[in-house]
Amino acid sequence: MSGWNYFNYFTEIEEYFWKKRGANLLVSPLDWAIMESWQQAGVSLEAALKGIDRAFESHTRSRRGGKPMKSLAYCTDAVLEAAAEAKEAAAGGHSGAAAPRKTEPFSCDALRAHFLKNRDRIEQVAANTASAQPELSALLHSMALSLGQCSAILESPATIDLEDLERRLTVLDDKIHAALLQQAGVEMQLRLRREMDGQLALHRGKMRAEQIALIERQYLHKRLLEEFRLPRLSLFYLQH
Repeated sequence: MSGWNYFNYFTEIEEYFWKKRGANLLVSPLDWAIMESWQQAGVSLEAALKGIDRAFESHTRSRRGGKPMKSLAYCTDAVLEAAAEAKEAAAGGHSGAAAPRKTEPFSCDALRAHFLKNRDRIEQVAANTASAQPELSALLHSMALSLGQCSAILESPATIDLEDLERRLTVLDDKIHAALLQQAGVEMQLRLRREMDGQLALHRGKMRAEQIALIERQYLHKRLLEEFRLPRLSLFYLQH
């Protein structure tokens, strides 16, 4: 997978799903959680798109073919099968094959804007929560400083290591998520879980247990961030 496609993972899948559906609709929190679960599981973009193709072909042949596919949840089995096939093919391939040339997916200006925009959003939430949730506010101030340090890395004359930047951002994302789980009240967490269960109800019987667990984790992560009006920091979200 090229560098651009690697970090543009969600946009590519979202637009491809729109194209297959024939309608440009907002992707639901459940669909985002599903895409994130694929990315976390190491499903390549190529496998995801191939699986979506297969799911639509199967849907068209079925009795439901006259109705539009409403969610990526209907594609999960086909995507995981395509990912397993790709893994088997890679294991049986020739180790001496030439690796594709890496390209820079983002400019320094785009990265800097991403870091500074998210830093400012986090600082705003930190200021808003200073009185009611001082511990969360202090952690968010610390995360904002860390984002500023990420921006400073871009000023180095050395080649930017995007993979290392992504690792740093993942650590910050995880720290914020852990803090939100502690700070979110019981009623908020119950509301989000009921919402999630309602969206997953039609699909639980068609998914593997490990897939459901990953989707649930990603769904709650995304919704907690939305409740606190905080951004995702990963470079995967730079385009959103």
